[in-house]
Amino acid sequence: MTQAIRIDIDNEDRLSGIRSFLATVMDKSGIEAMLVSTRLAVKNRIMPTLVSDPARLADADPLSPAFPVNGAQQLAKLTRLPTGGKMAAVLRPCEIRAFNELVKLNQGKRDDLVIVGIDCPGALSNSAFRAFADRHETTDAATNSYCAVAFSANPGDEASSLTAACRACAHPIPDGADIVVEIFGADPANGLTARAHTQPGEAVLTGLDLPPAESSAPQRKTAIGTILDQRKQYREQMFASVADATGSIRGLSTYLADCVNCYNCRAACPVCYCTTCVFTTDTFRHEPFQYLQWARRKGSVKMPTDTLFFHLTRMAHMSTACVGCGQCTNACPNDIPLSDLFSFVAHHTQGAFGYRAGLDLSQQPPMSAFEEEEYSEVVGLD
Repeated sequence: MTQAIRIDIDNEDRLSGIRSFLATVMDKSGIEAMLVSTRLAVKNRIMPTLVSDPARLADADPLSPAFPVNGAQQLAKLTRLPTGGKMAAVLRPCEIRAFNELVKLNQGKRDDLVIVGIDCPGALSNSAFRAFADRHETTDAATNSYCAVAFSANPGDEASSLTAACRACAHPIPDGADIVVEIFGADPANGLTARAHTQPGEAVLTGLDLPPAESSAPQRKTAIGTILDQRKQYREQMFASVADATGSIRGLSTYLADCVNCYNCRAACPVCYCTTCVFTTDTFRHEPFQYLQWARRKGSVKMPTDTLFFHLTRMAHMSTACVGCGQCTNACPNDIPLSDLFSFVAHHTQGAFGYRAGLDLSQQPPMSAFEEEEYSEVVGLD
């Protein structure tokens, strides 16, 4: 797809330019509703919002470093059954990957849906964002302040304040979107580029009657290369640290020692979709005499029980689908770096299957399809 249009911006105000672009898309593309991160009227905060009135996009804020939930969960709720209308969704790259995994698992659909992705410089933790936002008079001021540094050639302190998941992210470009708004390497004086990556995306951009974009390929390639190199270095250091800390059962137990079985990580995970989790069934509602038996046998038993078993089960279940969004860490009340651990395990699990979650809609998830000569070194050949 080669269709690309220019988004004009004034005084480096990327946010206003993108708002205008989204309103134009909604107005001219027959889109009835758009899911986009939006400023709350009641507080200086950002949450995913389903917008049906283009005028309400004046409060949209998809560039904010706020990331309270992974929007893939909300989009799956909106698309699992036909709605009878065309929708759009503005998502981060990790949200697109998570939604693609849910589509593969029949939890959502991409029919009658246009996904707009925006280059992602990363996000702050929930607590860090609250402190950041409260230092500014408005969320617009906070977002523009953040973007001025985060999208610059030298993000410096802003990059070091991102969540670990964002600092380690290998896919900050929303390649799975129908339309990609390119910001990395762009000169604000020349506007931003919205580029179609699919036929539905091209159809939308063609109907907008906006000027074509100028090429910024060399600058963009350089900017992305710098970001990926920095993140690879951080990711390798993070993985080495996790491997050292969790290389034994005792080490893993120590890593997870602060867990209180709240299951927030499960609820926040965008690809953990089971309606009923085994850990909330009678299987793990132990009888009182069982606790006493365990205590007598061992001399003592930690309460709550099954903490390590819960996380091992989650890793076995979800590591092939993990997109590294970091919401498990964000949701943990005791600040356990769960995303570091899950990303580390997912890197090896997905690597064993030659799979990268959410990057290719046509690639079936591991263990969901059979190949005749798969793992011949394990099962043997006739």
